[in-house]
Amino acid sequence: MNKKLDKKYLDETPLDNYEKELKEFLDKGEFVSDPNFKETKKILEEAAKNHIELQESKSITLRVKKKDLIKLKARAARNNIPYQTLIGLLINHYAEGKTKLTL
Repeated sequence: MNKKLDKKYLDETPLDNYEKELKEFLDKGEFVSDPNFKETKKILEEAAKNHIELQESKSITLRVKKKDLIKLKARAARNNIPYQTLIGLLINHYAEGKTKLTL
């Protein structure tokens, strides 16, 4: 971006401490742009894309015993949540190490 910002706007905008520090560097001419900007930008864009993909849901097919499903649906109903949500929470807690299973 080679746009010049209105100096009056920058002077009137309230800044937090981090932003004030950056502004001081810019004012003193001490800010140096990344010599590998294009490469760094590409890496960060890929990381952002991967993060977004990891947040998406994935449909799966799963076989469970009928009695287990009935119990699961009953527990979900007692907690006023859909049983699929409960299954997702159980999977998430296990994957994150919050729930332990004895196999």
